[in-house]
Amino acid sequence: MYEHVRYLAYDPGVTPQEGGLPGLDVLKNVMGSINLFGIVAVVGALAVSLLVWAWGHHSGGHQAEANGKKGTVVAAACALLLGAANGIVAFFSGIGSQVH
Repeated sequence: MYEHVRYLAYDPGVTPQEGGLPGLDVLKNVMGSINLFGIVAVVGALAVSLLVWAWGHHSGGHQAEANGKKGTVVAAACALLLGAANGIVAFFSGIGSQVH
């Protein structure tokens, strides 16, 4: 019975290796460009959300004001996650590599 459990916990010995596939540098550049595009888009979304919030506040449009607030929070959260993407992936990858 214990032999069966030990077989299920077998470590195949696969670890991430840099330089194993051709085109890895291109893929890194593409992902970096997508991240930059997302950050630029968030700047635009934040500006529009702030304008809607201000317009709704000054015109008495409570729905527009609420939507502007929500958009502002969502844009700020997106900026936070896009900026922290490398750290988040590295953190969870490190935790995942410690699982045995």
